[in-house]
Amino acid sequence: MIGPFSGPLGVQVKAAVLTGPNRIETVDGWPEPDCGPHDVIVRMEGVGLCGTDLAVFHGTRLPPVTPWVMGHEGFGRIAAVGSAVRDRQVGQRVVIEPNYACLACPDCRSGLTSACPHRAIVGLNAPGVLAERAALPARFAHPVPDGPTGADLAATEPYAVARAAVRRSGVTPADRCLVVGAGAQGLLVCLILARLGIRPVVTEPHPQRLARAERLGATPDDGGTGYTYVFETSGHAPALRPAVERAAPGATIVLIGLNPHALPLTTDDVVRRQLVLRGSMIYDHPGDFATAIAELPGARPSAVVEARFPIEEAQQAFTGAADRAGKTWIGIGDQDA
Repeated sequence: MIGPFSGPLGVQVKAAVLTGPNRIETVDGWPEPDCGPHDVIVRMEGVGLCGTDLAVFHGTRLPPVTPWVMGHEGFGRIAAVGSAVRDRQVGQRVVIEPNYACLACPDCRSGLTSACPHRAIVGLNAPGVLAERAALPARFAHPVPDGPTGADLAATEPYAVARAAVRRSGVTPADRCLVVGAGAQGLLVCLILARLGIRPVVTEPHPQRLARAERLGATPDDGGTGYTYVFETSGHAPALRPAVERAAPGATIVLIGLNPHALPLTTDDVVRRQLVLRGSMIYDHPGDFATAIAELPGARPSAVVEARFPIEEAQQAFTGAADRAGKTWIGIGDQDA
């Protein structure tokens, strides 16, 4: 059991914290974060879970310290603003962009904030937001319109990741698309392609995930070839080569899923068939998040969500997340589903 802590004013909040591999405790005595002059304090309402969170949970990616507040795909309402903040107000509902680029380095100035070497990554090298209160730079708290549900907002950050990948790809409604994997990213890519008028084919061994992808507009896999775009979302290295073999000469292969191992491709594979390999890492500030939020009323990313847990059941939420057919999110306090 974690002992009591005190924040700068002795205020304590509820938080879900990692205490060791596969162990999360929901504690009532976590210190409320301080609000700097350029920050906002967000009263958190919900946080989605993704593969990065599960890697930290299982111990394959290590946090700086333990106990460690988890989670990064968060939303809530602004509870306080710093003294220098002029464009955010208390009471605004916001979605958090959990990659705090420096906005000053050459990569950021070129528009590629996703490559910022100084990026603070919430839940990895910066404290997570799975707590009743979270502090963050005001510019990364994006106001959202009325209408989207809590489940929509819990899936907005991964929707922005998928939306950026589709934007960077250059795909058009005339293209034939193959999506590898129907986890959260694969499902969201399917959703976005369907909104563009494309019915992608999906490869996925999990029958419930495959069924969900088909409900979002994907078509069953008939083993065909000649795809002009392949979106690899699984990060499972052995799945890449058979997918690439189904691509047309000159096709674009968009790599979204992360994997530390060498690609199972040779330069012969790429050069002789004139393939284009395109990596897509998160999103770029501020345009991709703004686009995702603008599309919220119609996009309904909640279509990829399967389960919601209260923060008191964070351990159960994390434990079963990898086996669920859709995305998991954790609610904090009272809000809609």
